Amino acid sequence: MTDSQATAPTPGATPDTTGATVGTNPLAPAPAGARTAADVVTPELVAQLTRDVVGSGRTANHTPFTGEKLADLPESTPADVEEAFARARAAQPVWAATPVRQRAAVLLRFHDLVLARQAEVLDLIQLETGKARLHAHEEVQAVAVAARHYGRKAPSYLRPKGHTGAVPTLTKVTELRHPRGVIGQIAPWNYPLELSVGDALPAFVAGNAVVMKPDTETALTALWARDLLIEAGLPAGVFQVVLGDGPVVGPEVVKRADYVSFTGSTRTGREVAQGAAARLVGASLELGGKNAMLVLHDADIEKAAAGAVRGCFSTAGQLCISIERLYVHESVADAFVERFTARTKAMRLGTSLAYGADMGSLAGARQLEVVARHVEEAVKQGAKVLAGGMARPDVGPYFYEPTILDGVEAPMAVCTEETFGPVVSIYRFKDEDEAVELANSTPYGLNSSVWTKDGRRGRRIAARLRSGTVNVNEGYASAYGSVQSPMGGMKDSGLGRRHGSEGILKYTEPQTVAHQRIMPMAPAFGMDDEKYAAFMSRSLRVMKALRLR
Repeated sequence: MTDSQATAPTPGATPDTTGATVGTNPLAPAPAGARTAADVVTPELVAQLTRDVVGSGRTANHTPFTGEKLADLPESTPADVEEAFARARAAQPVWAATPVRQRAAVLLRFHDLVLARQAEVLDLIQLETGKARLHAHEEVQAVAVAARHYGRKAPSYLRPKGHTGAVPTLTKVTELRHPRGVIGQIAPWNYPLELSVGDALPAFVAGNAVVMKPDTETALTALWARDLLIEAGLPAGVFQVVLGDGPVVGPEVVKRADYVSFTGSTRTGREVAQGAAARLVGASLELGGKNAMLVLHDADIEKAAAGAVRGCFSTAGQLCISIERLYVHESVADAFVERFTARTKAMRLGTSLAYGADMGSLAGARQLEVVARHVEEAVKQGAKVLAGGMARPDVGPYFYEPTILDGVEAPMAVCTEETFGPVVSIYRFKDEDEAVELANSTPYGLNSSVWTKDGRRGRRIAARLRSGTVNVNEGYASAYGSVQSPMGGMKDSGLGRRHGSEGILKYTEPQTVAHQRIMPMAPAFGMDDEKYAAFMSRSLRVMKALRLR
């Protein structure tokens, strides 16, 4: 995943979509929706959402659809960040003392509110990110699933657990889980609902407060989620938001947090990790990826081609776990490429605040520049464009066609570097061992995909891939949506996991309470040192024979 945008969109760059209709030609813009940015982002809404943001300066965000300004927002200084942490620390002890089932009930009410009022946030997500509405709905699904999971499972994840003591029956051991305090969260722009509040939910239900720094360009979505959580019963002081330039505000969050949650680029993730390590606080980091999809010789080609479209071009490829490398067995490569190319060329681009477009915009000028450069450099060095390969300013200032490249080889940047856009490269392989080796030949290890009619073969190959999640006959959604299981990266793709027990226990400090009864862990009952040592040696042998842990 890339860092937050450094270059704001060009204000007033309005696309010309006159006369475009859905399906009249490949990659035709979808018709515009009836609602406009002004209808959605009203001064009243902005005032409501930003009322608690600590910020003494002013900044703004923009919509990638047109480049126009959406809203003026508060901008936080280092002093403002310090104040936000002070507010969070004042509110956190009372929240931590609230019974866990009451905290969990907030998440379940939030779940219902998100689904009931999803139209509001879908508009905001689309306007702030430029993504198609169906891709925005993935965020609604993910947040609802996480809220339901931790709303139901948090009491069992956090309950005191008994363990076998040093001396069975004589040592009673209990493991307790305490909230860490105030979590510092730095959230990215590409999934502004799921990767902001979705990651904060387990921190809240564990009894923590959160100071969140969302990306300024997608801040309204995160602030909307905060407003809904407060409506669901979360104390306002427990959830603080600071806004501003990443290099300025981000380090201020890291230097004050009791634990840091970061999603972004590997380069920035290393800096966050160093800052947290210097203070001896923990950090979870979901970082970059160069994810691979393997199409085996026995794959269902039609389903694999449809799955590749979803896996490669959701959110215009600006998804940490999307596919950028496509490895296809040579025996089915021609058939697969034909079907995948046809489906890609038929995709519809659009700016509508409604369902219908297959893909939306890139987030801004930086993303467009990287995507265009990767494709142009590859073509100059011999790669062939099978589909796409062009910017589409007629649709919007940062639109780029979904693109398939063939003949990509090192040292082309698109071969090894994360593009984070709607670009995928096709490679062919001869056998499964070669496919696994190629898929693993990257410093990243976030997500992978395997397609085969033989489920046992797919799971066997999945176990050989060095990535935190692997999907068999799906691109990314099946693993990510399985929230009882951990999700995160290997190698340069990060540290720690979201989801499941690891996704909530990382926000806690474990404490062991050992109550020694009757006999101390020392010579007693008239035993001298030698007799005590002999007694303990016999006891250890007995415990092994009884298979005690």
